[in-house]
Amino acid sequence: MPVPTYDVLLETTAVISTILQFLSGVIICRKYIQKKSTGDSSGLPFVCGFLSTSFWLRYGLLTDEHSVVLVNIIGSFLFLCYTLVYYIFSVNKKSYLRQFGIVLCMLLGVWYYTNSIELEAEKIRLMGLICCIITVCFFAAPLTMLIHVIRMKNSESLPFPLIAMTFLVSVQWVIYGVIISDTFIQIPNFLGCLLSLLQLCLFVIYPPKSYTGQGYRLVDQATIF
Repeated sequence: MPVPTYDVLLETTAVISTILQFLSGVIICRKYIQKKSTGDSSGLPFVCGFLSTSFWLRYGLLTDEHSVVLVNIIGSFLFLCYTLVYYIFSVNKKSYLRQFGIVLCMLLGVWYYTNSIELEAEKIRLMGLICCIITVCFFAAPLTMLIHVIRMKNSESLPFPLIAMTFLVSVQWVIYGVIISDTFIQIPNFLGCLLSLLQLCLFVIYPPKSYTGQGYRLVDQATIF
């Protein structure tokens, strides 16, 4: 029986930890089901997560990276389920349906356009750029939370387990991106490492005064595939 090499082990653990990170949405949806309402929480992270994982799935199919394909098939399915649960219990269904419609149009438009490109290398380059841009744009949400933490000098609003998990996942994918020499995997996950590391540093600089659990909101975290 062949012994798995370090890159295979890294690939496997990266896939498992990323799927576990995606499953954090189950906790959020469970609360919606129990309360039978989404309250004032935002469902945009679910929609954006579906868009991001779908784009990365397309990239994985183009580059024939099986780990990227696997993790984003599961990710897109989970985020689609989360989106459905949010819609069922949403207090503003029309607005949420409009958001999902815009995302779906973007997704179909990009898939159609990339299919029209003849050169395979150009398809991969364009899809990689789109994935990087979309992922980096999601960093805006946690940055607003960082400003709030610095202003209040209290890190209790940050979800420590989720941030630590994001850091771990990002590090694994950065290393994997280096191993397979894929810049489009390296860049967004390297930025994810920096962002999550910065948030972890805030726990040291501004330790939580009291823990209320309010930080466990999916909206506070960017989606890194």
